[in-house]
Amino acid sequence: MTGNILVVEDEVDIQEIVSYNLEKAGFAVAAVDSGEAALESIRKELPDLVVLDLMLPGMDGLEVCRLLKQDTATRDLPILMLTARAEEVDRVVGLELGADDYVIKPFSARELTLRIQAILRRLADGRDSATAETDPEAMRFGPLTIDKAAHRVTVNGDVLALTSTEFSLLATLAERRGRVQSREELLNTVWGYEYAGYGRTVDTHIRRLREKLGGAGELVETVRGVGYRFIGD
Repeated sequence: MTGNILVVEDEVDIQEIVSYNLEKAGFAVAAVDSGEAALESIRKELPDLVVLDLMLPGMDGLEVCRLLKQDTATRDLPILMLTARAEEVDRVVGLELGADDYVIKPFSARELTLRIQAILRRLADGRDSATAETDPEAMRFGPLTIDKAAHRVTVNGDVLALTSTEFSLLATLAERRGRVQSREELLNTVWGYEYAGYGRTVDTHIRRLREKLGGAGELVETVRGVGYRFIGD
């Protein structure tokens, strides 16, 4: 897998390790050490994904994420956050702002690379699907329609702006409707990695997905202590 990655990290050692391993995996990598430099770089040339440290001098990673997601030119840009273990609140806020995933420091270079590859794979699958014709067998649940062939979700005919991760999460739940899906199962299927304390990733994406679905969000039911279930017929 190839692509252009922007690494935003002010610690030189971490920046070099991340850049080296991503280049080794076949990516073209650019690196900056501040939020301001990241925004300037992105405006000049849009990367395929941003690896964004939260603890940056001056403008922090959360503000960078917020600004990118508010701009129509960059709101679909995938973001993977790097965060210290103690920053639970910041991780949740980052995901709610629209970041696709996070990796906790200290991390393994292999895990980081696999996470990036999984995000880009979901994005590529969505782009491929978007070129397909509308599927007459699209899943319909009252006002909600999930068209996997066109990679499109509508509510009362209005197209929703879902990220590739949100779309995959909704489609997976709908295809398995009536069956409870644990966070472990959803992480394995949608994110492509094993459960290792990342359950909040699922919870935060479900919350954001429900907000975008509006009234149709009631179709995604929380099963306390277990996971989630899609209840549409």
